[in-house]
Amino acid sequence: MTTKERFHSVLGWFEANMPVAESELNYRNPYELLVAVMLSAQCTDKRVNMVTPALFEAYPTPEALAQATSDEVFEYIQSVSYPRSKAEHLAAMAQRLTEVYHGQVPDNIDDLQTLQGVGRKTANVVCAVIWNQPTMAVDTHIFRVSERLGLTTHSKNPLQTEKQLVKYIPAEVIPKAHHWLLLHGRYVCQARKPQCEKCGLKEFCRFYGKNEKK
Repeated sequence: MTTKERFHSVLGWFEANMPVAESELNYRNPYELLVAVMLSAQCTDKRVNMVTPALFEAYPTPEALAQATSDEVFEYIQSVSYPRSKAEHLAAMAQRLTEVYHGQVPDNIDDLQTLQGVGRKTANVVCAVIWNQPTMAVDTHIFRVSERLGLTTHSKNPLQTEKQLVKYIPAEVIPKAHHWLLLHGRYVCQARKPQCEKCGLKEFCRFYGKNEKK
């Protein structure tokens, strides 16, 4: 199976079996999504969704968050991973977002990455989810699943994975494909115990094919 054929088969399966694929983070506007994605780094969406209601009630706008100290923000997010650094990043991000962008979340990767605590992955998520742009955010799930399926080959880092994926995935499909791969890694193709027997993609999967022959 060629790489092009593998992509066609995998994307076709997802389209038929997971026509709706969306972020599991709760948000109501671009500002809330940006904050939630920043909090989700090395943390579960479930945990993030537990802390954001109170956080957004206290700081409903970037302007409100910009007035908060990192210590005040910390009180709301202390149950997530790395709360001290995330509190500092959120406070600084809100200040720059207010001062430079007048409280409007930028709609492009370059400007988003000028905000403290916002890396390429976070910027890609915001652009894909909010503006449906063809940006592929690569987290640990997507990095793992892409290599196992055979969509990527010997990818050494998230940027290499991103480049290999966007080369073969149609631009209009990329925002949804991000969620397809992420959710598949979260619930089926898990790191320690991939559930190959119940996976509908095993027919096209390089990882399964190699292990089946052993």
